[in-house]
Amino acid sequence: MGSPIPKQFMLLKGKPLLCRTIDAFRAYDVTMPIIVVLPEAQIPIWKALCIGHGFHTEHRIVAGGVERFHSVRNGLAIVEYGIVAVHDGVRPLVSVELIAQCFAAAEEHGAAIPVVAISSSVREVINGTSRAIDRSALRAVQTPQCFRVELLRHAFALPYDPAFTDEATLVERIGERIHLVEGAETNIKVTTPLDLRLAEMLLP
Repeated sequence: MGSPIPKQFMLLKGKPLLCRTIDAFRAYDVTMPIIVVLPEAQIPIWKALCIGHGFHTEHRIVAGGVERFHSVRNGLAIVEYGIVAVHDGVRPLVSVELIAQCFAAAEEHGAAIPVVAISSSVREVINGTSRAIDRSALRAVQTPQCFRVELLRHAFALPYDPAFTDEATLVERIGERIHLVEGAETNIKVTTPLDLRLAEMLLP
């Protein structure tokens, strides 16, 4: 973003992105336990933001780790049972419908993630040479990634591997199949100033 402010704390129409993301899940289920995983140094900042913006949606806060793997594992440690969703804090426009579809698919299949088709041409680059890849066989992965809790715990019992990119990658390593749910183009991840401007346009 080119800003000293962490992306999840940046304002989207006057409200921190992370607040909007939490509210998206609360809109799906008012009783859902919500766990926010943050770098330990950011926790006081987050608490101050909640006070300053009058954000009172109930949630628990857990200190993250060195990598995403460790952060998700720390959050998972206090999840009790059922289906758990792992979601990027900077995807504030996720819809209730998509959340519901991912939870339902995980309930049925054990593991489910939202994906969208890739519209741009893509090339694979190896050692300075490239080749075209059939984009019809590729999908971009979104969140929430949803899993039965016991399944995800089993996956996180594996040792950390730098090749780990998301929870679905880890679950596949224990031999589980990942069910794909049709994602949404509007479920954008806000990582650049352009993303933030687009989110402002898309926000109802």
